[in-house]
Amino acid sequence: MLESVGPLTGSPWIYAAVAVSVLLDVFLPVLPSGVLVITAATAAAAGSAGAAVGQAVPNIMALTLSAATASVLGDLVAYRLAWSGGERLDRAIARSRRLSSAQERLGAVLSRGGGARGVLVVLARFAPAGRSVVSLGAGAAHRRVREFLPWSIVAGLAWAVYSVALGYFGGQWLGASWLATGVSLLALFGAGAGAAFVMRRPAPEESGTGA
Repeated sequence: MLESVGPLTGSPWIYAAVAVSVLLDVFLPVLPSGVLVITAATAAAAGSAGAAVGQAVPNIMALTLSAATASVLGDLVAYRLAWSGGERLDRAIARSRRLSSAQERLGAVLSRGGGARGVLVVLARFAPAGRSVVSLGAGAAHRRVREFLPWSIVAGLAWAVYSVALGYFGGQWLGASWLATGVSLLALFGAGAGAAFVMRRPAPEESGTGA
């Protein structure tokens, strides 16, 4: 994998490629944005270890910031499109049992606010298609941007830092090889599977007893 994107990881265009991939995967969750981020971070680790002397390698801080910024921008674009989607989007959501169920749960969590709201948005950033469901659901439900944006920023930073760290430290410990990239991707997918499991768990029943 490193060989296939080698020319790109050694170019400043890697930041644009990462940003575009991360921004668009809110609409197309099949885009390998996480794979690209981890591969670039692994290349950065190889360069810092002297494995690519004389060759440009990605800057870890710039890579993290481009991924996090694009994540937040993608969330906001999806949120605004869903906000103004009107009846057509409402009908599309109603036809999907998964989306309508996710929207109902999202509304319940957002209405409670506080930590529950933040946990949901952050977990959704790691879960497959969870980012799409939360961003579109928040917009379709006309939740206020101040309820959504701060947690989107936290989620984007958490995901970017985690993904870059996986690729970088995997490359440091295992070398710039398919093994390092594969182990890092397994850790990323494992986090996504764990987040999806937690999100699917039913919310605890509110206590009906009086004070």
